[in-house]
Amino acid sequence: MSDIQLKSATITAVGSALVDLLIHEDDTFLNAIGKEKGGMTLVEDHEVHYVLSKSGQEPKVVPGGSACNTICGVAELGGSSGFIAKRGNDQFGENYETYLRGIGVNPCFYRSDTPTGRVLSIITPDAQRSMFTYLGASVEMQPDEIIPDLFKDAGIAILEGYLLFNRALMRAALDASKTAGALIALDLASYEVVQGSKDILDEIIQNDVDILIANEDEAAAYTGISDEMKALEMMTEHVKIAVLKVGARGSFISHQGEIIHITADGHARKGDFPDQIEASRSADIKDTTGAGDLWAAGFLYGIANGFSLEQSGRIGAACGFEVCQVVGAQVPKEGWDRINALKASL
Repeated sequence: MSDIQLKSATITAVGSALVDLLIHEDDTFLNAIGKEKGGMTLVEDHEVHYVLSKSGQEPKVVPGGSACNTICGVAELGGSSGFIAKRGNDQFGENYETYLRGIGVNPCFYRSDTPTGRVLSIITPDAQRSMFTYLGASVEMQPDEIIPDLFKDAGIAILEGYLLFNRALMRAALDASKTAGALIALDLASYEVVQGSKDILDEIIQNDVDILIANEDEAAAYTGISDEMKALEMMTEHVKIAVLKVGARGSFISHQGEIIHITADGHARKGDFPDQIEASRSADIKDTTGAGDLWAAGFLYGIANGFSLEQSGRIGAACGFEVCQVVGAQVPKEGWDRINALKASL
C-alpha cells in the first residue's frame, strides 16, 4: 500500500478540451508545409483546415488534450474521475462531452460560442507526431470559474502543465484544489512549457505541488541538469513523489529517498542504476500520442486506490505501452482487458 494519504480515491483534472485530428504523412509532407518534425505549433483554426486540405486525408477524430487523456484512462481503469474545461457550443464539443460521460467521467464543462479547440497531429512512419494546435474555447476559461467546490470530492487534482501558459488560471486551479484538500499532481507537459515558465515553476513546485511528473527533456529544462538521476533528486526536494519518464527505458519514481525503476515492460527494481538503461520493449510502436498521459493515468489511479508506488508504476507502464500500439490516445477494449488483468494480479 502507498503511504500517501488521500481524502478520497476521486481524481479530478483541469485542462484543455481539445479534439484530436489524426493523419498519417511522411517527412516530405512536413517539409512541404514548412513544419519541423515533432513539437507543437500554435495556429488559428483556418491553418488547421489548410493543412488538412493539403493532405486530402479524412482525419481520425477523437477526444484529446493532455489532462483529458489522463482522466479518460483513470475512468477506463474503473476509477472515480472528473474533468474541468471549457468547450464550444458545436458538434465537436457535444461529441467530446458525450464520450467522456459514456466512459464514466463526471465532466464540468463551461461553454463558449468560440469553436472547441482541436489538435491536428501528423504521424510519420517513425511514430513521431508533429502537432498544430488551435486552442479555441479552451483558452477562455476564467480564473473565477475554478472554485474549491469543483474539487470537493477529489483526492488528487491533476493540473496539466499547459495551464502555465495562463498563469492566473493555473494559480486559481492550485488555490482551489489545495483549499479543497486535494493532493496536486503536475505534469510538466513539454519542454516549451518549462522554458516559458521557469520564472514561476520553482515557487509553484516548492509550495503547491505534491506529485511532479516529467520526461527527461522537461526534467533537464526545469533543473538545468542533464544527468537524469541528479535531475530526479532535485525534482524530489520539495514534493512527495517525483516521476521521471524516459520513454522505452521506462520510468523512475522517487519518494522519501528511495528510487524505483519501472521498465517499459512493467518490471520493477530498486537500488543503484547503471548510467545507461536499455529499452525494454521490442514491440512495434505505431504512435506515441498520449503515452505519457496514459502512463500518468495508471500511476495516479494506483496511488488513489491504495496500490504501492511499485504497483502503481507497473499499471502506468502497462497503460503507456498499450496506447503506443494504436493510433491516438484511446486504448481499445482488448488493451484495457490486458491492463485490468495485470491490475487484478497485483
